[in-house]
Amino acid sequence: MSFCSFFGGEVFQNHFEPGVYVCAKCGYELFSSHSKYAHSSPWPAFTETIHADSVTKRPEKNRPEALKVGVIAPVSCGKCGNGLGHEFLNDGPKRGQSRF
Repeated sequence: MSFCSFFGGEVFQNHFEPGVYVCAKCGYELFSSHSKYAHSSPWPAFTETIHADSVTKRPEKNRPEALKVGVIAPVSCGKCGNGLGHEFLNDGPKRGQSRF
């Protein structure tokens, strides 16, 4: 099981070199640096995935209100199921865009 927590020192938050972000567990392509943008959260932020099946999204079972406040969770690797964090609806850099 993967958990989302922050203890400081996130190495990819301010990393904007061209490239592809892959799953730490299986290496599957998740996000392109072209969809990465600066955000106030301590984690890297992306507007879209590389492939339609790069991530799997499921509403949180113990937080049904999450959809009402604009969160779909958890987001997992579409290949191996490794936990990646959350998708935040309408929180991207442009109106209507999501933030992963």
